Amino acid sequence: MTTTTATTEMRPARIHLMRFPLLVVLLVGLGACQTTDTTRLANVQVSFATQAPAPSAARLALGDTIIENGNTLVIIRAEIVLREVELKRVEAADCQGNDACEKFATGPVLVDLPLGPGAAQRFALDIPPGTYDQVEFDIHKPGDDDPADLAFLQAHPDFAEISIRVQGTFNGTAFTFTTDMNVEQRLSLSPALVIIDETSSTNLTILVELAAWFRDEDAALINPALANMGGVFESIVRNNIQQSMRAFEDDHDDGADD
Repeated sequence: MTTTTATTEMRPARIHLMRFPLLVVLLVGLGACQTTDTTRLANVQVSFATQAPAPSAARLALGDTIIENGNTLVIIRAEIVLREVELKRVEAADCQGNDACEKFATGPVLVDLPLGPGAAQRFALDIPPGTYDQVEFDIHKPGDDDPADLAFLQAHPDFAEISIRVQGTFNGTAFTFTTDMNVEQRLSLSPALVIIDETSSTNLTILVELAAWFRDEDAALINPALANMGGVFESIVRNNIQQSMRAFEDDHDDGADD
């Protein structure tokens, strides 16, 4: 891999945190990889969505309610802990210690996923022009062996050893689903995100399809309480979570891949 380094002084990219009622965020050690050109920066926003703009026939328009085959799953809240949220340039193999990646957050950060149709903005970053073909981040289980994790847990003590928490009801009975999964997610951008110059401004959406999480091998709805750690559906739901995410350029900032 050949990298051309500009002669200008390197400095971190500028990061903006967008504040929304649904977002609870602690950024510890926010930073960005050094870039090769600090004079030409374009703005990219990152949004999250759990549904496309129009709800499917199986869902109600408000919240995240799924009614199928006599079962009703209502998701009231879904939270996920992320770390190392990065955009990868096409020339980089991955973002492990690589200056060809731009960081939105080092983290850990707690993202309260928006429910219902559409997207909600969570991060913004000024980055140099280029072509970016992947979003990378960790679904992260905070522990007590890292200073950043300890600072995060001071604000969110109920997330010790937990990376995801979902609350709601299944057939009218309340549940709380938690998992300690600790995995890296690499989401391809196809087509790639192309930043031409400093006048560019675009939105990138990470779609997390909650409707796909709590299903068995036959895609039938299950009680999320049975997918908790040690539960009969634990491994199936963990796999569903990893497979439920994709990322795409979203110029309309509405959660639609168009």
